[in-house]
Amino acid sequence: MTKRLDLRVDFAFKSLFGTHGNESILAAFLNAALRFPDDKKIQTVQLLDPHCNKENQEDKRSILDVHAQLEDGSRVNIEIQLNNKHDMEKRTLYYWSKMYSSQMKEGMDYGELCKTITINIVNFRYLSHINHYHSTFQLYEREQKLLLTDMIEIHFMELPKLLIKWRNREVDPREDQLVRWLLLLEASEDEEITQVLEEIAMQEDHVLKKAIDEWERVSQDPEVLLAYEARRKALLDEKSALKRAERKGKEEAIKLMAIGMIQEGIASNIISKLTGLSIEEIEKLRHQ
Repeated sequence: MTKRLDLRVDFAFKSLFGTHGNESILAAFLNAALRFPDDKKIQTVQLLDPHCNKENQEDKRSILDVHAQLEDGSRVNIEIQLNNKHDMEKRTLYYWSKMYSSQMKEGMDYGELCKTITINIVNFRYLSHINHYHSTFQLYEREQKLLLTDMIEIHFMELPKLLIKWRNREVDPREDQLVRWLLLLEASEDEEITQVLEEIAMQEDHVLKKAIDEWERVSQDPEVLLAYEARRKALLDEKSALKRAERKGKEEAIKLMAIGMIQEGIASNIISKLTGLSIEEIEKLRHQ
């Protein structure tokens, strides 16, 4: 079997969930993610042009997000992030506000604005104080927990937390459709997950079967593979750059701490034990 694209790469994710002809796949994912009751299940979704209202370079990067409109007019943006840039909350609010405000047309009343939902799928632990892999945020009054409006809804789905629960057998893709769809994103790296999902697809979930078949197809498309490899390389380069920046930041913080200790008259051997710097490095800092 041909190795399938890693769906955690945003280009591959969009090739499957954000491509015309695959709206039923996106609708199934959104029904699972947004937990709509049976009588309000999404039947159809309309993919929106992601190139609209791009004012700067940062906006243009969001063309790899999946933008859609639901039957009631609600807007949804799905973003998948491999690397932690430590700006998720601000980035999320920015894109939410852009999508919400882009609905406003000349002569339009504010009451016509529709609910706007952001879904962030991240391949790192983001909310360290929460054990659950799926967290939903809205606007509430602090003391009374009164919902101000349902116009804003922000989801975080943390894949590493889900994988831990999967390995501990705390979640079951046969019983939970969101678990099913999120595990699909991990399936290219896990044969057991792939086997379980293929069994579910064959036995009961025809939309999942369509998704797996389409995933297999795009994974063999030469043009898709070329663009996918370029994007995957860019993400790996980005990850390396982030690690270098983090390492440099830690080194600078340790040096500043050592300088502070030097100014307090602390002996070099004590500073070395506390910071991990060598005596030679500390002496150089003393004479700067």
